[in-house]
Amino acid sequence: MFTGLSAFPVTPLAHDAVDEASFIRVVERLAAAKVDSITALGSTGSYAYLSSDERSRVAHLAVQHAGGTPVIVGIGALRTSQVLTNAENAERAGASAMLLAPMTYQPLTEDDVFELFRTVTSHSSLPVVVYDNPATTHFTFSTGLYGRIAALPTIASIKIPGVPAEPQQARERVDEIRAVVPKHVTIGVSGDAHAAAGLAAGADAWYSVIGGTLPALAMKITRAAQDHRFSDALTESERLAPLWKLFAEFGGSVRVVAAIAEHLGLAPTACLPLPIQGLTKTQRHRIAGVIDALGLHC
Repeated sequence: MFTGLSAFPVTPLAHDAVDEASFIRVVERLAAAKVDSITALGSTGSYAYLSSDERSRVAHLAVQHAGGTPVIVGIGALRTSQVLTNAENAERAGASAMLLAPMTYQPLTEDDVFELFRTVTSHSSLPVVVYDNPATTHFTFSTGLYGRIAALPTIASIKIPGVPAEPQQARERVDEIRAVVPKHVTIGVSGDAHAAAGLAAGADAWYSVIGGTLPALAMKITRAAQDHRFSDALTESERLAPLWKLFAEFGGSVRVVAAIAEHLGLAPTACLPLPIQGLTKTQRHRIAGVIDALGLHC
């Protein structure tokens, strides 16, 4: 569950409510593609914009329609009490593990974040994936903090930001983290444009935004890397440079992935939670052109 491809699906909304039929369609698509795990309610899944009840419902739907694929459920929230409620709901839903990001309004210290993870791991027996996503949480983990948290019971994996582009530097970064965490804790790379490089550098997993909407594409890269065909994985990732460029140009992946899901008929138009407006008609046209030109429809 903590190796290979973990696909992060969107949580489509319609009329300011979760579009359950669309979400089920997305999850069943991932299960059919045989991804290694499904991570519901990640950043791509708009977890921060959903109520506790909405998140509980999404967790249940993900587990019910995953076809036996392990489901990891995001539980991050601003207050520890809210995180614990989300953890309890994830466990009741049948989640196989939890994804925890240290959300913040006031800046958090390393001790704040450590205590958050200590509290969660002492209250739940479910495995926990540490979610390091400074672009959304505005908190950056130090390598030392990785080590402190990874020593806690039930910590199973660490989702790190994209690795450096230069192969030796990428390997050194993965090795640096590996040196401070227990052997059973896996290292998963994110930042889709850097995923192939991270896997080639020794990361165990890819926590993938694009894999939640285009699983076949992500599986091709992941399986090549798992078979030690790193050149093939890197070549495929390089072929997708026009897509990665859109991620950078349009301010991150969530708007692009939502537009792709809409283009493919997986989600209704304007499926992101307000006040996020999504992309303009011109921007959507560009995304559709890239998807069609690259043959990315599954």
